[in-house]
Amino acid sequence: MADVNLLVAGAGGGIVAALRAQELGLSVAVIDANEHFLRANNTAMSTAMIPGAGSLFQNEAGVEDSPEIFAEDVRYKTKGRANPVVTDALSRISAPLVEWLAGSLKLPLELVTDFEYPGHTRHRCHTVPGRHGTILLGMLHRVARERGIDIVVPARLVAARHQDDALVAVTEAPDGTTEEISCDALVLATNGFGADAALVAEHIPEIAGAVYHGSEASRGDALSIGRTFGAAVDCLDAYQGHGALSLSSILVGWATVMHGGFIVNTSGGRFADETQGYSEFAALELTQPDHRAFIIFDQRIHDACLAFEDFRQTKASGVLRQGDSAAELAGRLNLPAGRLEASFAQAAAGRRGATDPHGRSRWGDADLAAPFYGVEVRPALFHTQGGLAVDAAARVLDAAGEPIAGLYAAGGAAVGMSGRGADGYLAGNGLLAALGLSFIAAEDVGRRLAGR
Repeated sequence: MADVNLLVAGAGGGIVAALRAQELGLSVAVIDANEHFLRANNTAMSTAMIPGAGSLFQNEAGVEDSPEIFAEDVRYKTKGRANPVVTDALSRISAPLVEWLAGSLKLPLELVTDFEYPGHTRHRCHTVPGRHGTILLGMLHRVARERGIDIVVPARLVAARHQDDALVAVTEAPDGTTEEISCDALVLATNGFGADAALVAEHIPEIAGAVYHGSEASRGDALSIGRTFGAAVDCLDAYQGHGALSLSSILVGWATVMHGGFIVNTSGGRFADETQGYSEFAALELTQPDHRAFIIFDQRIHDACLAFEDFRQTKASGVLRQGDSAAELAGRLNLPAGRLEASFAQAAAGRRGATDPHGRSRWGDADLAAPFYGVEVRPALFHTQGGLAVDAAARVLDAAGEPIAGLYAAGGAAVGMSGRGADGYLAGNGLLAALGLSFIAAEDVGRRLAGR
């Protein structure tokens, strides 16, 4: 008999698999390579945005949405290159997932309606107060502790094999000692390979020069273990970049842009449509002199962004600069005043319907008004979006497209719904893949073991 029905490798979004499986009557255990996982994994580093298409929260807010509309948004943003099976599965589970989080786990979710994220045609991102991954993950683990779920850290999954009808997982402690855990099913939720510079250079060279801002445990462990089972991979060139990481290594947030701010380079001039998406903007910033850029916004936007814990931390870090005029702000940022003033004029003209030379059409609700703010940002790689090939039940597939018995993958360990490259990423794609595929995996294991 196996030690546990379900073993989850990865205590970030993977904790959802353990929580749901336990509800279904299964015995569960969770391991994680990083004892500081509550702050240092990619779920914790997110803005806690979870898309839910057709949720009760949307219905209450009068937002008409559906899994089909969501899936079409994904297909449009990814230019049809997203994995269709995973896209449809995650679109369908998105609303039940957020309702389960709010209902069964009692998480205080709310629908974000104060601005639109690039690519989403509906307000469908749900989050917790503070809009930060550490808050969301802390809530999930509070429930896990209350329900007695065992979480072993630090314990890195280094190998796995089939043995009779079970899987045997081999874990390694920092001192090199190993332990074997047998399980009926194993969920690989160890994230992607963003922390492995060689793998990044091999699969996504366009972003290899960016700052990596993600979990140091994202070393491609799932790829290595999957390879021993003959697992297939998909979309390894997909990733989430970000063009709004401050010099204090805190995320400024793209709400600064979507509320009406703009981005300039060291000449003080704009260089692209900022509203196309924060993921693809990272690679654009890499093409600018010294890889430097500056987000420009005003007091109205500043106050609106205080809803985000990340932005509050950015402000507290002291990296924001303020000026009562465009020229004064230029001086504070060491930018050419005339060119920055021209960028302000360009933004004002865009709000009045003028054709923008960079193709931007969305400028927010009001003109920028003094006092103005600016903050230097650098391009970053947040996490990879390709990984092990999975089916609609989150089962890992082999090269022939057949499921590998008992092996599942979620989050960055699995192929996501972001297509290829960076421009297919929609806000919440990564978190939905982490939580959603974990939930789907638990449901499938529950069905498979129901007769035992």
